[in-house]
Amino acid sequence: MSEKWKTAITNIEPNKVQLRGYSIDALMGKISFGQVLYLAIMGKMPDENVGKILDMILVSSVDHGVTPPSALAARTVASTGASLNDALSAGILSINRWHGGAIEDSMRVYTEIVERAKQEGIEIAEAAQIIVGEYKQRKEKIKGFGHRIHNKDPRQIKLYDTAKKLGIAGKYVEASETIREIFVKNGKDLPINVDGAIGAILCEIDFPAELANALFMISRMVGLTAHVFEEKHREKPMRRIEPSAWEYDGEKDKQI
Repeated sequence: MSEKWKTAITNIEPNKVQLRGYSIDALMGKISFGQVLYLAIMGKMPDENVGKILDMILVSSVDHGVTPPSALAARTVASTGASLNDALSAGILSINRWHGGAIEDSMRVYTEIVERAKQEGIEIAEAAQIIVGEYKQRKEKIKGFGHRIHNKDPRQIKLYDTAKKLGIAGKYVEASETIREIFVKNGKDLPINVDGAIGAILCEIDFPAELANALFMISRMVGLTAHVFEEKHREKPMRRIEPSAWEYDGEKDKQI
């Protein structure tokens, strides 16, 4: 008999389901989805503040209209009469380096800055100046800054305000804000976008950069499901989807 392979994620026994050692039924209604996500992936229970900021990140990335590649891909496949699974898969497969990948890329830049400051015994501001200079010399773009639509992204502002109030914001958020200041001084008004903000916060809570896209996919799956459902129920099959020829006809400015 071959040796059994190991897993430390979920234990299943008759009438018992345990995630990382915690009974699922005990977690239900007691911790947030952000907390259980962190628990499952990281293997340890986060405090309520980490769960709260993760919940906010998941909400912030739910959807961004019909024009992102993932929404167009999901709607196009749904338009052919494909199953929900196939249409959602097409959307998820569209989330890659240039769509969603800025979160991971920004995390690596922030980490590079913080590590440089630590290794050389210098301030974050000085390390950021060095790193930005090196990227400029290599003609590489620093991701997480600038947006094709927003110059004051309300999602970024809310995430940073909350992260600071909860005591989560630290050196990585500082690194992002320093990069922003350097851009402004150099004549480039590139605000921190939602991806750059999420990247900094994920660094603060020790979330792996290699899983940043997974977090984005988990969030965006909600929006993609809505797009696929709408496509199947509001549009004609096999239509030619023109990305710019859309019009919003839903409700606006509702208060919570």
